[in-house]
Amino acid sequence: MFFKSNADWSGRCESISSRLLTQFGEQGLTSDNFGFVALRENGLGEMPDGFAYRGDWRCYPCSLVKVFHLVHALNAIDTGRVADHEELSRAMRDMILWSSNTGTNYVIDAITGTSGNTLLDDSEFQGWREKREALNRFFQDLGWPEFETCNITQKLMDDIRYGREAQYAGRSGEYLNALTPLAAARLFHEIFSGAVPLSDASRARAQKILLRDRESMEARQPHFQVNDFLGGGVPAEADIWSKAGKNSWTGDPRASYYKHDLIRIAAPGKPAIIVCLMTQGKGICEDHPKVFPEMGKIFYEILLN
Repeated sequence: MFFKSNADWSGRCESISSRLLTQFGEQGLTSDNFGFVALRENGLGEMPDGFAYRGDWRCYPCSLVKVFHLVHALNAIDTGRVADHEELSRAMRDMILWSSNTGTNYVIDAITGTSGNTLLDDSEFQGWREKREALNRFFQDLGWPEFETCNITQKLMDDIRYGREAQYAGRSGEYLNALTPLAAARLFHEIFSGAVPLSDASRARAQKILLRDRESMEARQPHFQVNDFLGGGVPAEADIWSKAGKNSWTGDPRASYYKHDLIRIAAPGKPAIIVCLMTQGKGICEDHPKVFPEMGKIFYEILLN
């Protein structure tokens, strides 16, 4: 495990899991449709204090996969596998800032040398698939056990898939993207305090892209993904870095009604914390949009006070 146990920290987090179930049961939260990981940083290169509630829950990750693609793209630039250019920079920014699926898919094509669309015959498809699998191999090669059950190779879609993307996901959707709270939380820890495979300049660039300026003009736009997520419950004096994701009805029930957030919160005078919360269900995802900010307030009050 990439984090260590701490009795005080575990007690606080256990109280959160109980409180979430009690407070949001009427909105659809149950013991088996959410999971979270909470970390308290102990400094660069140090193991954080941590806690997981259903941390190995494997579910459709929505846009949390975009942080993985950000790290992979910056590593590809560092190692010379991909030349940095204006369109790639714009796509990396927009896939985090606005959660742009189009920007994300540009990044995927850039780092794998693939493109989506029409059907391929079997021989062409196998070669194409091997290139796209580089998205998984990059993180598998890091040897993180938290990533072993995950898949991040599918492009991000606003509805159901067609052509080679449908071939790739499988007739029954058996190869759709999947993450766990543990895998996502580990990635955020590595970006900020661990040994993510990035140069110092690229680590700083990733952190800058993930930073949420809640006083900016961008923060007033509907796709900023802070006010209706955990960050909406975090006081203004705290700094936050985040990537959230939400899928309402997509036409595919296997990828519908998920709402997640991956957030780092730095409050004045306190060690920074990282929370990955993943949920499933129409109530939390769509019918009660203010549940996530209320959850964010709970995490903040219990973990940072």
